[in-house]
Amino acid sequence: MEPKDPGWFADFHTHTLLSDGELLPSELIQRVKKKGCRCIAITDHVDGSNLELVLGRLGRFMEEVGEEWGIQVIPGVELTHVPPTRLERMVERARGMGAKWVVVHGETLVEPVAKGTNRAGIEAGADLIAHPGLIDPRDAELAARNGVFLEITTRRGHSLSNGWVLRRAIEAGARLLINTDTHSPGDILEPVERARILKASGMGDGEVERVWQNALEIMRSFSGK
Repeated sequence: MEPKDPGWFADFHTHTLLSDGELLPSELIQRVKKKGCRCIAITDHVDGSNLELVLGRLGRFMEEVGEEWGIQVIPGVELTHVPPTRLERMVERARGMGAKWVVVHGETLVEPVAKGTNRAGIEAGADLIAHPGLIDPRDAELAARNGVFLEITTRRGHSLSNGWVLRRAIEAGARLLINTDTHSPGDILEPVERARILKASGMGDGEVERVWQNALEIMRSFSGK
């Protein structure tokens, strides 16, 4: 059964030329807007080597044109392959430098992410654990208690564990978001395509609707409404 087309979407995990994406921030924003996006977080890959560079350039972009597109644009980062023992400090540094949304690159099945990254990211106060792979049920419970979102991803490879993440999140009461981890124009998906992937992960209609409500909650928190 085809899911209902919600007519809009938000994406809280995307990349630009500031790291390994193909698009300038302005082009990414324009392209997602045309697909029905109402809110986008730009979350380029960072570690201790480029945090200042990426956030400095993203900050200048936001000052110049970041609020002129008719959609919400949230400046953020994705802390990527940072040793778990350093994540708390890196989250603090990122927020101090202007990151409004902090993603931690979770323990995906398709990259050699350090064991313990999911838990360390949750404990460090990240907003989202991206593609958390075979997340430990105890870590899902911690995410629920700490208000940290877990990700259902549309990205090839990372998405292999979507069903596992969904089950652990439901058991723990953790909140979910669907994101594309966009790197190129072909990664940008329309609302109905995103809803279809949520259904394929095992969600019922009510659970799909809750994911959209989670996105609305984030958008309202940034807009002050």
